[in-house]
Amino acid sequence: MTVMETTTEAAETGTRTDVCAAPPERHRRPDGQDSYTISEVVAFTGLSAHTLRWYERIGLMPHIDRSHTGQRRYSNRDLDWLSLVGKLRLTGMPVADMVRYAELVREGDDTYLARFELLEATRRDVQARIAELQDTLAVLDHKISFYADAGRALASERS
Repeated sequence: MTVMETTTEAAETGTRTDVCAAPPERHRRPDGQDSYTISEVVAFTGLSAHTLRWYERIGLMPHIDRSHTGQRRYSNRDLDWLSLVGKLRLTGMPVADMVRYAELVREGDDTYLARFELLEATRRDVQARIAELQDTLAVLDHKISFYADAGRALASERS
């Protein structure tokens, strides 16, 4: 499941809204459904049930509703949040920073600046890693080119 936090312009109102926009998920959610068991969330996200419970325990997940029997019931909003958390994990953001971000979100609109600064710092880290990977890719491309040329030279010598 892929989700990116974006700011969109509502065409009809011109207002800015913080939303999660998602391309089609790996496992589509059933139309009209907004209540999922932990096993369904495991199937949708690829996370383990242990990880989901841990996220809740450390405060990374907002309050998860419970059924009358005490079973966790996740909503579409929870799944969107988990998608964002997955993206933050891919950035290499420390779990403590992800928990801090979750706390800031729960605290409300007055924390926009702090959220901006946290995400901006993470963005800088990602850009630095991308630059390192591009340098690494250039080295690999050079080596691959060298071995391809050497292989062609050996093949022509043998013929």
